[in-house]
Amino acid sequence: MCFHSQGLPLQQTVQFTTARILPITFTSLLSAPVASSLCVQYTHRTVVITGGLLAFSGMALGFFGLNMVWMYATTGFLQGLGISFSWTPAISIVSHYFSKKRALANAIASAGECAFAFVFGPFFQWLISQYGWKGALLIIGGIQLNICVCGVLMRPLASSCLLEASHYGTETPPGNGASGRDKEDKSPIMHKTLNWMLVKRPEFVLYAIFGILAAMSFFVPPLFLVPLSYSLGIDESWTASLLSILAMVDFGGRLLCGWYANLHVTKTIHLLAMTITLISTSLMLLPLANSYLSLAIFTGFYGFFFGTTVAIHITVLADVVGMPEFDSALGLFMLIRSTGGFVGPPFAGLIVDMAGDYRASFYMAGATLILSAGFLIILDLLQQRKKRGSKIRTKPEKSTLPYPSLHTLKHQTRRY
Repeated sequence: MCFHSQGLPLQQTVQFTTARILPITFTSLLSAPVASSLCVQYTHRTVVITGGLLAFSGMALGFFGLNMVWMYATTGFLQGLGISFSWTPAISIVSHYFSKKRALANAIASAGECAFAFVFGPFFQWLISQYGWKGALLIIGGIQLNICVCGVLMRPLASSCLLEASHYGTETPPGNGASGRDKEDKSPIMHKTLNWMLVKRPEFVLYAIFGILAAMSFFVPPLFLVPLSYSLGIDESWTASLLSILAMVDFGGRLLCGWYANLHVTKTIHLLAMTITLISTSLMLLPLANSYLSLAIFTGFYGFFFGTTVAIHITVLADVVGMPEFDSALGLFMLIRSTGGFVGPPFAGLIVDMAGDYRASFYMAGATLILSAGFLIILDLLQQRKKRGSKIRTKPEKSTLPYPSLHTLKHQTRRY
């Protein structure tokens, strides 16, 4: 963000960028459980509208630009809180709205991030050149008010949640309506607070560990791709295009993977494990690039497979915990996964300092993703084992008597 072109020194430009991006990212991740809890207690519509107002307030108050602490509190913390209150319910409600086509719906919804990343950079630069950085913040805040409009369009989930939860209960025998009502009353969706007991479920724990390891790796390419290109002697104008390539192929990867997952040819958790393995492979090969063309090709592979992962990882979470507990699981998953975002970049920077080469960070990211894929495999094996166990328990017992069953004899005696 070229604030220095508007009279702001380059050093302050870097400080402002850091003050804005890091608090937004960390606040939005840490406040995800709060947003999920509010969705359970109230409605997704209410939380999204609140998030839109918070996001606008952060940018509007940042217009005053009093000092760095003020920017941290407004365009950092307040803006991050608003994004969390908007993003978490929006992702959750899509999974509630769609059952058979959930993967495709999540892919289309998440594809908006790629379009935003591709367009927003040049658009924000143009706003700065026309209105200055203060005016740009105010205009972006006004645009973010449209989040409230999106929130108004989100229908409450009471009926759809009950229909979805019915798939997780046992069938009620005919004429046993009281039993069915009791089971409905005891449904997990009736919880009005965040269900912290999810951390005791082995399936959720395994998936959360996968999320931590994946987050450690996903932050590496955006941070070290540009420095790596500079170290290869690539011109700055060409380096900027790498991020555009990353956004475009990410967009295509999300839509294509969502469409394929909707065909139900492959289990979503198997598909996720494959995409994670392909991402790790592309990250391992990326350091072999020695020119702009080869770097752009490997970057394209990474961006495409990253998009496929983003498209289905929320769907896999819904499959793991079930929709009645999905809101709580999403908030907890985002909170736990954020630890990977905290640890990953400093750890990668430490490895770069020790090795003296930016390529080392990509090797670290690739190795960490391979490890995360291992936890997905363990999770799948655990689910299959439990599924086989449930089939054995529900299998009707066969009579071992060499003569007709007692039920048949009773009918015969009644005839006499």
